[in-house]
Amino acid sequence: MSLLKKRYNAQMKSSLEFSNAWELLVATMLSAQSQDKQVNVVTKGLFKAYKGIDSYASSSPKSLYRYTKSLGLYRNKSKNIILAARKIKKEFNGIVPDTMEGLTSLPGVGRKTANVVLYNWFGKSAGIAIDTHCITVSNRLGLSKSKNAERIEKEIMEIIPKKDWGNFTHLIIALGRDVCTARAKYCDKCILNGICPSSTVKK
Repeated sequence: MSLLKKRYNAQMKSSLEFSNAWELLVATMLSAQSQDKQVNVVTKGLFKAYKGIDSYASSSPKSLYRYTKSLGLYRNKSKNIILAARKIKKEFNGIVPDTMEGLTSLPGVGRKTANVVLYNWFGKSAGIAIDTHCITVSNRLGLSKSKNAERIEKEIMEIIPKKDWGNFTHLIIALGRDVCTARAKYCDKCILNGICPSSTVKK
């Protein structure tokens, strides 16, 4: 972790753009199988058109399509955002829940999304958000041999100190985008090439 922090210190934060818990939740839901950069383009218009949970709860999925249609799975994402807004309004007094149990009870919200919101807004480390970068890099680093996100999360939580759970995701994503992509790995440029079991650099 110290090596990664040294190299990617400036990237130990979400690249999604948001100003409150609800906006972060929406952006994270939209980010599934989509680039954060494109999500930020979408939410720039979406957040101007819809102000707060009430405006989403009283809307319909189709009304969101004009903003979300450039993203993968936009119909299902739009539906879940509307349903999540309605459930938050009905069961959580219009306030985004700040627990894993509460967040994962919302339509379209799994552990990954919940972990992102809990850490990046509420400052809580309830687990580790595992995305595709984390799956690829964690396997290459020998931290896990699984492709299952929940299993990888449990295995890494036993290795990484709780205080670093939130930063782990940001650092691994930064490494994955930089030199350890799904398509290719550039071990000669990787700061972990001296300890990574998958490194092609001769030790």
